[in-house]
Amino acid sequence: MDKSKFLLTGIEAVKEAQKIVLKYFDTNLNIDTKKDGSPVTIADRESEQIIRKIITSAFPDHGFIGEEYGDSQKKSKYTWVIDPIDGTKNYSRNIPLFATELALFEDEELILGISNAPLLKKFVYAQKGQGAYLNETQKIQVSKVDKIKNAYISIGSLKYFKKLEILNKLVKINEDCAGMKGFGDTWSYQFVAEGKLDAIIEAKLKIWDIAAVLVIIQEAGGKVTDIDGNKITTKSTSALASNGILHKLLLDYLA
Repeated sequence: MDKSKFLLTGIEAVKEAQKIVLKYFDTNLNIDTKKDGSPVTIADRESEQIIRKIITSAFPDHGFIGEEYGDSQKKSKYTWVIDPIDGTKNYSRNIPLFATELALFEDEELILGISNAPLLKKFVYAQKGQGAYLNETQKIQVSKVDKIKNAYISIGSLKYFKKLEILNKLVKINEDCAGMKGFGDTWSYQFVAEGKLDAIIEAKLKIWDIAAVLVIIQEAGGKVTDIDGNKITTKSTSALASNGILHKLLLDYLA
C-alpha cells in the first residue's frame, strides 16, 4: 500500500495515543459519567487530546468530530473522526477488548480508517481504493459465506433492539444462523473485515463508533449500512456490517 500523508499522520497519532491508553490500563482509574450516561476516563481525554495535537500540527486547517471534545468549527474539506477508546466500559473493567478509532472524511466521503486494539495486537487500517491491512503487512478480506445457516453474526446490546421493537427479528436470525455472538465494540467489526465473522448488527451508535471500521470493512470487500439499508452518515444511529454477500438477506430479516 502507498500510504498517503493523511494515513501516515493518522498512524503516528494513534500510536502515540496507544502509549497513553496502555499507561492507564489496569490502574484503578476514576470513572466519570457523561451526560448521556456513558463512562469516560482520563485515558479517553488524554488520548483524544494527543491525536488532535498531532493532526493539527500536520494539518492546521483540518476539522474534528471527537467523542470527548466534540466538533471543531473549522469549515474544512477534511474532517477527522476520533473515538479515543471504543469500549470504555471494557477498558474501565480491565477487559482488553477496546480500541482507538480514527477516520477521515473528505467532504462527505470517508477515505481512511484506523482501528487499533493494542492488547489484542490488532492494528488495522484502510485507505479508500487500496485495501485493508492488519498489522501493516497482512491484507485482509471478508468471508465468502453466502448462506445464513452457515453465518456467524455478532450483535450489540439487546435493550436497544427492544426499543426499536425488532428483538423478535434478531431471535429469528439467531435461530437460522450458525452462531450468534456478542463480542461488542470494535472487535466484531475487525472480525468481519478479517472474515472471522460474517456480520455485525448494532442498534445504538455514534459516527465515531463506526467511521473507521466502515472504511476498513468496505476495503476488505464488505458492506456497511444502517439497519434500514441506508448509507451511513454522521447522523446514523444503527449499523449492519457484513461480508456483502449476506447483506440483503439480513436486511430482509430486519425489515
